Formats: sequence, C-alpha cells, structure tokens
Amino acid sequence: MAAMDFGQISRSEHLPARIAAKIGREITEGRIAPGEKLPTEHLLATTFGVSRSVVREAIAQLRNEGLVETRQGVGAFATEIERRQSLRIEQGDLANRGSFRDLFQLRIPLEVEAARLAAIHHTPQDLGKIDEALQQMTGAEKWTEQGIVADLAFHRAIAAATHNEYFLLFIGFIAERISLAINAARAAAVLEEIVEVTIAEHVSIRNGVAARDPVKAEEAMRHHLNGAAARLDLTIESFSS
Repeated sequence: MAAMDFGQISRSEHLPARIAAKIGREITEGRIAPGEKLPTEHLLATTFGVSRSVVREAIAQLRNEGLVETRQGVGAFATEIERRQSLRIEQGDLANRGSFRDLFQLRIPLEVEAARLAAIHHTPQDLGKIDEALQQMTGAEKWTEQGIVADLAFHRAIAAATHNEYFLLFIGFIAERISLAINAARAAAVLEEIVEVTIAEHVSIRNGVAARDPVKAEEAMRHHLNGAAARLDLTIESFSS
C-alpha cells in the first residue's frame, strides 16, 4: 500500500465530509488504485488527527457514493471502476482540456436525443418553461450571469420535456459541470456576436419542439452544440443521426 499524505483537517470544517472528499480525490485521481485496500481506521484517524468514529462516518459516505466497498473483518477497498454506481466529476478535473472535451462530446448525443423526445412528448407546461428560460436569455443587456443561468435552465427544460427522468438527471449533471464553459465562450469572442448567434440557435430548438417536429428539433440542437464547441475551440468528432 502506497503512503498517502492526506494532511490534517481543520476542526472548523465538517470533518467526515472533508475527509471523505480527500480520500475520494485519492481514489478518483488513481493514487488509491481500484480494488486497493484503504489504510486502517486507526491509521486514517491518526493521519487526519480525528477520532475513529469520524473516519467511519467518512467511509460510510464514500460507500454511499459508490467509491468504496467494505468487507466485514477485512477493511475498506476502492471500488473497481466498472462497478462504481455514482457519477462524480470534480470541477478541477475539467481544467484538463481533454477531459472537458470528452464530457462535452458525451453531452451532444444526449441533448440531441432529448430535443427529439421533447418534440414528441412535451406538454403546454413544458413549452412554457422552455419559453420562460428563452425569454430570460433574450437581449445583450441581459446576457450576464443571469443569462448563463437561463441558458442552463433552457437545456434542463428541454430534458424535462422528454418525460424521461434520466435525461433530466444526466443532462442536468453535465450542464452544471460545463457551465463555466459558457463564461469562457463569452470571453473568447465579441459579446454581441455570441448573444445573436446563441439566441438564434436556442430559438430554432424551441421552434422545432413547439412544432412537434422531432427531426427539426434534433437538428437544431446538434447545430447549436456543434457551434458551442467551435466557439470554445473544441475539436469534437462530428455527431450525426
């Protein structure tokens, strides 16, 4: 077992959560390998400068997150990657351009299919939520932090209109993690140009959904996401139906 320098935890912090975050980072970044046994409760308690009960609570949290499995009388082990049952992406991971590109690439087919299903299954209430988010995005003077929140709300509203809760779960999860990219896009080009293009793309998506035209809706979403990738200078393999 490799030596791990976790460092002690400030007493002012919520100890189990902070310890779980530190151990979880060791697991997700590969310093604790899949299947590897974690240090004993006693060693972890000594390393962090806390009681064993705090360590047990942290391990329980990691188990609930799917990062750790415990074996009675043996100890705790990092869960094998293919058996992990939770989604966990640290925001810092997306500072790596390759990781960010890969997540964005995953987003495209999910959202394209969501637009297609939204065109088929949406209700008047769903369309109202889509229009509300779009209205908040309209106009360069509104393209502030509020506009970014509205952009994310638009994509969540499309996902919700599929009436498949898993689309909302996964798209919402991914959208939260790439929200900083919207800021990056705004900083990389002329604001007025981004507003004009982005609003037009979202209007096309909305119109395809409202018309109950699944082909038009999915094509509009694909065009928007490919355009967003280009504005972020991301090279992504073309996705088509």
